[in-house]
Amino acid sequence: MSDFDPNYLKELVTFQMPFGKYKGVLLCDLPEPYLVWFHKEGFPNGKLGVLLATIYEIKLNGLEYLLKPLREKK
Repeated sequence: MSDFDPNYLKELVTFQMPFGKYKGVLLCDLPEPYLVWFHKEGFPNGKLGVLLATIYEIKLNGLEYLLKPLREKK
């Protein structure tokens, strides 16, 4: 993931899904099955795709606790 920017972690707790069934839901709150679907079908291009792929990996590996301090600062 060469386009990764450490600030993306902060965006995972502030950026809302811009479309679809979960429009308006924070990316960090998206359900894992939805992220798995994107993983199978392909993440969108650009920044949104990188953010979705990042939260997918975080949830897949049980690393949600890494976002807790960022959520508390929000």
